[in-house]
Amino acid sequence: MSVAGTYDIVTKTPMGDQKGKFTVTVAGDSFTGGVAGAMGAMEVADGKVDGNKLTWKMDMKVPMPMTLDCEAVVDGDSISGNVKAGAFGSMALSGTREG
Repeated sequence: MSVAGTYDIVTKTPMGDQKGKFTVTVAGDSFTGGVAGAMGAMEVADGKVDGNKLTWKMDMKVPMPMTLDCEAVVDGDSISGNVKAGAFGSMALSGTREG
């Protein structure tokens, strides 16, 4: 099953649960897309696909600028992983594919 799609995700942050839509568009062993939520939108940078594992970076602007290092595994219609946010440490990410 392809990892491509749109996922309803929740990231457990120090500011509470942040919900968003995570889009994944696969091209070979890389992917593009982004996350859109209440805090705005972020584009995927350096997205890589290794089987059902995704790794990528995002440049967060709000509430403070920092680069997020992200990884997740897609299992059927579920996605789970973590987001590393500098001094704030690692935050859990989980969600389900739309449709």
